[in-house]
Amino acid sequence: MSRFERHVFVCVNARPEGGKPSCGARGGEAVCAALEQAIAARPALWGKVAVTGSACLGPCWDGPNAVVYPEGTWYEGLTTADVSELADRHLLEGAAVERLRHRWPDDEI
Repeated sequence: MSRFERHVFVCVNARPEGGKPSCGARGGEAVCAALEQAIAARPALWGKVAVTGSACLGPCWDGPNAVVYPEGTWYEGLTTADVSELADRHLLEGAAVERLRHRWPDDEI
């Protein structure tokens, strides 16, 4: 069992230009770093939330992407401007940020 209550994986995958897009080229690393800073600035999250930069998460055209576990909530099109809201709403309050959620084709509405 993990000591963390939540674990956020942020895609930082990079690919050569000219093919399939990648989150790394779209700012994934900056989002990951900003999320780490946001958690560091919120003592209530210390030791409770882990952030890990990851390889490709899959929905490349919608990135930068992140997924929060254990809920399995996926986010798309993230920017550093979204990080504070994500930290406050989801990581502190436990409510998904609906405007940023990735919708899989089989998701219920």
